Amino acid sequence: MVNETIPEEQVAVPENADPRKRRKRPGRQKDPTSLHGHRVVTGPELRATFADAPGPESHPGWFSRRLLHGIVLALLVGLVVAGLVGAWAVINGVIRFPSAVASQAPAAVCPATVFDYTPNNKISVNIYNAAGRAGLAKNVADQLKARGYNVGTVDNSTTSYNGPAMVVSGSSGQAAAFNIQRNIAGTDYFQDQRTDASVDLILAPGFSALVPPELVDNTPGKLSCPRLEQRIADNAKLPVMPTP
Repeated sequence: MVNETIPEEQVAVPENADPRKRRKRPGRQKDPTSLHGHRVVTGPELRATFADAPGPESHPGWFSRRLLHGIVLALLVGLVVAGLVGAWAVINGVIRFPSAVASQAPAAVCPATVFDYTPNNKISVNIYNAAGRAGLAKNVADQLKARGYNVGTVDNSTTSYNGPAMVVSGSSGQAAAFNIQRNIAGTDYFQDQRTDASVDLILAPGFSALVPPELVDNTPGKLSCPRLEQRIADNAKLPVMPTP
């Protein structure tokens, strides 16, 4: 007996057969990229598309703009902080502003006291050479010693004063300064804050010689201050500071 194989599509299926038992005929497979006639974009295609889009970092000057914005922001923050600190300092008196009306400094006035001529041997004088002539201070010191003065320091100094000499003392040395001025014509008197009676004699470029002993005027008189604009009120404003 010969078995004959009947093709599947030729097998008859009864009309009243159970549909679940019906064999499905092989059909055409669906395309996953198409839905109701429209093309569906897949994930790989999306990633490929957006991966090529340039970010803001790729634009020319992006880093420079970011840096500039950072600097401006830091400056603004610094100004705000400085303003707050300054306001606090002003409120608490840490920073004081000068008054709108400037205080007037007391005018320099040459001493009006009339002095007697103090004996030479009671006067201590320091001599400074600011004339730029070698040996001048020692030469004058020797002459004053010969007249009986007590000579202390003999040294060099500098000055912008162009007169004969400057005579400097404290208030207690004004009588001694008056004596020195009588021995050197044309000198200017300056007062500092020293407390002793010593006198500094600063020889300037205009110095020529001492008054001859026989011509010294020993009558009472006042100190000479012909250049009051150079007179001082304290040590900090002394126009000439002798070199120790």
